[in-house]
Amino acid sequence: MLITWLFVYPVINILFATIFPLVKEQHQLVKTLVITLILVPILGICLPILHKKFDAWIRK
Repeated sequence: MLITWLFVYPVINILFATIFPLVKEQHQLVKTLVITLILVPILGICLPILHKKFDAWIRK
């Protein structure tokens, strides 16, 4: 859980800083849709790699 949070928090902040200015005039639902369309695939690719890398530490 900690590994996930440590990865997700900075990624969300980077997305907010880069994507939100581009969609600031859009409705909140559109902003959320855009962020999740980018965030979920990144998480799907990167989190399994991080979990494998830190497996020994996670199971400790």
